[in-house]
Amino acid sequence: MLSFWSEQCYITSIMKNKRMLNVNNINIRVKNFDGEDYISLTDMLKAKDNKYFVESWLRNRNTVEFLGVWESLNNPNFNYVEFDVIKSFAGLNSFKMSVKEWTERTNAIGVKAITGRYGGTYAHKDIAFEFGMWISPAFKLYLIKDYERLKESENKTRNLEWDIRRILASTTYLVHTDAVKGLLISGALPWEARYGYASEADILNLAVFGTTAAEWKEKSDEKGNLRDSASIIELLILEELQLLNAELIEKGLSKEERLKELRRVASVRSEALRKISPEKDLKRLE
Repeated sequence: MLSFWSEQCYITSIMKNKRMLNVNNINIRVKNFDGEDYISLTDMLKAKDNKYFVESWLRNRNTVEFLGVWESLNNPNFNYVEFDVIKSFAGLNSFKMSVKEWTERTNAIGVKAITGRYGGTYAHKDIAFEFGMWISPAFKLYLIKDYERLKESENKTRNLEWDIRRILASTTYLVHTDAVKGLLISGALPWEARYGYASEADILNLAVFGTTAAEWKEKSDEKGNLRDSASIIELLILEELQLLNAELIEKGLSKEERLKELRRVASVRSEALRKISPEKDLKRLE
C-alpha cells in the first residue's frame, strides 16, 4: 500500500554509473541523457505488477496531446506533420503506437527505448511524472518526492532546492493553457486572451478551492496567491482537473457543464486522497 512509507522510500543507492530511486520498495533507474534526467518507465510498471505496458499509456489521446506539447517546448526538430496524423487516430480502439514508432515518426526526444541487458523505456522526468499519474496520484507524489531527495543528495554543495509544489503545478498546466489558447481564445485580442486564461483558471479554482483567486485575495491575510497556499492534496487534484478541463473544452461543453463535472471529480478525488494522507507521510519522512 502506498499510504505507508518508511525509510525504505529514501534513495537506495547513488553509485558510480548507477542512480536509483525507491518507491514503495520498487527500484527505479535514473539515467542522464544530454544533461537531462530520464526515469525508467519499465521499472515504474512494476507497481502495476507488469500487467500493463507503456504502449497502453501511449494509446490514450491525453497522453499523445501531452507529449506533443512537451516536444513543442523542448524539441526544435519535432515533426508536427506526423504528430497531427498520430493525434487524429489517438484514442480509437484500433490505434496502437510503440515507443520506437513514436520516436521515429515524430523525431521525439522525450521518450527513449534503450536496448540491451540494462535497457527499457525511459522518459524525461517531466513525462515520467505524468506517467506516474497514470499509475496512481499517490505513486506520482512519492516518485517526485524521492526524485527530489536524489537531487538534493547530488547537489548538496550547490544547495539546490526542489519545490514539489511547483513540479505538481507545472506539467498539466501546459496542456490546459494549450487547450484554452487553441479552442477558446483563438483570434482574440490580447486583453480578451488574458481574460480567457483568467476565467478558465477560476473555473478550476472554484472546483478545487470553492473560491476565485480574486475572492481569496480579498478575504485572506496571506501573501502570495491562492495556489501557493494550497495543500499537496489540493494540488494533486488541481493537476488532474487541468487535464480534464482541457478534454471538456475540446468536447465543446459550456462553462457551467464543465464546472459541474470538475466539482464532482474534485470531490471524489479529495475523499480518496485524504484516506492516503500524503502530507502526513511526507512529514514522517522529514
